[in-house]
Amino acid sequence: MIVDISSRLERLQELCWRFHVRRLDLFGSAARGDLDLARSDLDFLVEFEPMGPGGYADAFFGFKESLEQLFARPVDLIAGAAIRNPYFRESVESAKVPLYAA
Repeated sequence: MIVDISSRLERLQELCWRFHVRRLDLFGSAARGDLDLARSDLDFLVEFEPMGPGGYADAFFGFKESLEQLFARPVDLIAGAAIRNPYFRESVESAKVPLYAA
């Protein structure tokens, strides 16, 4: 991984707890090690704990914004349940790097 996630791991875990994240994985160029530091975003696969109406949207967008602040770069946050394309799902599953599991 080119992006130094390990130095931010404690803060990342705090964010996961705060936003009710059940599981968080890194995928894409950062997980493969070919991230372009000048232009690339970070790709995260997230699974949230069950929550009430309205809670999911607040958690999703609050977590995304917090990740962008933590890593000082754009973030693509994708909920695993929202992936419908089986080829994309297979690509993500085969390359993901676990970061957090509650």
